Amino acid sequence: MDLIDGKKVAKEIRLKLKAQIEKIKGRKPGLAFILIEDDPASQAYVKMKKKGCQEVGIHSEVLKLPSTISQEALMKELTRLNNDPNIDGILVQQPLPKQISTSAIVEATDPAKDVDGFHPINMGRLLLGEKGGFAACTPLGIVTLLEKSGIETRGKHAVIVGRSNIVGKPLAALLVQKGRDSTVTITHSCTKNLIDICQSADILIVAIGKPHFIKGEMVKKGVVIIDVGINRTGIGLVGDVDFEAVKKKASAITPVPGGVGPMTIAMLLSNTFHSYKMRCE
Repeated sequence: MDLIDGKKVAKEIRLKLKAQIEKIKGRKPGLAFILIEDDPASQAYVKMKKKGCQEVGIHSEVLKLPSTISQEALMKELTRLNNDPNIDGILVQQPLPKQISTSAIVEATDPAKDVDGFHPINMGRLLLGEKGGFAACTPLGIVTLLEKSGIETRGKHAVIVGRSNIVGKPLAALLVQKGRDSTVTITHSCTKNLIDICQSADILIVAIGKPHFIKGEMVKKGVVIIDVGINRTGIGLVGDVDFEAVKKKASAITPVPGGVGPMTIAMLLSNTFHSYKMRCE
């Protein structure tokens, strides 16, 4: 069983980005975070992402806003960042307060600065296989991790457990594109015969937020497992996969933590750099 080391691959990507950014004369790539202050998890995520920016040389700024902010006021700040020539990427950290329409904020973000890859235009380009847009960071991190780890996707049956707009749906679009050529099945809470479908997977990607949901009897021998889940439990951080039970069958598996998480941040930095290049070239 091979351990798929997301930390190692992400570090290689960051080092390459750092070398490329160090060669830039003049303005460096810029990434702006919009952070609602009262969510501790959001604060922690933005802190990690800002640290990643500092490591590779991307200029970053955090716009901290109160949880009572109105949608109109948030839109005004977003418009300002859309028009800021020093900002190449905008990340609105979710979740947002109840009085804010998340879909409206996503759609109001300039697609050319939507380095999170959530804008409908970028989602549409991804589904069509068109260049020029951005793919969501976690799915992009997953396919990059598979490629960098030498795992073949062509002709393989990839089963995705979870149909979220953040992971499941964009990941399916990435895996089915020419060049990766997987046969993709998306499963969800209403899927019948889930165990049978999981057992048919050559590559099993799990992103549902349920600790240790995937058991050893749900997978076949030789499967490649990508565990996207990060769940806080009494024994610490665990994934959506029962690692100890499943590793006996898997040919390769990501750990939690240290698997997909570092790749998500690496892809955010990479998307920001690509946005900078598109805007400056």
